[in-house]
Amino acid sequence: MFNSKKQPAIRSLIGEGTSIQGTLSFSDGLRIDGEVQGDVVAAPGVNSILVISEKAKVTGTVKAGHVIINGVVVGPIESTVLLELQPKAHIQGDVVYEALEMHQGATIEGALHPLSKGVRTDEASTDDKPALKLLATGSKKN
Repeated sequence: MFNSKKQPAIRSLIGEGTSIQGTLSFSDGLRIDGEVQGDVVAAPGVNSILVISEKAKVTGTVKAGHVIINGVVVGPIESTVLLELQPKAHIQGDVVYEALEMHQGATIEGALHPLSKGVRTDEASTDDKPALKLLATGSKKN
């Protein structure tokens, strides 16, 4: 459904025990197992994937196409394709997404904004409608 384009290869790795300070720019794919203190930003207009493992921590803005998180992110996130929050994901910041998949156990301390409404991490939302609409299992559609 979301893989209309082939997923890019993960070509870069920030290994466990590695700490980086400053802005980290990448294209294609990046996996973070260590710690980044600064923004992690995919090249604009490029099909990208970012994996933040359960051992990783990012303190700063995160922007990429497909983002998979199972670690800690302290800062805003913008995912232009799909944001996957694995069970150990912990987000402290606002989240802007095109599509969101959130597993049980993942937590978000911040606001959720669907990208389709034109909201970016640097804009305020004045829309009173909920970002997610949940339908109970077994309920009838009118």
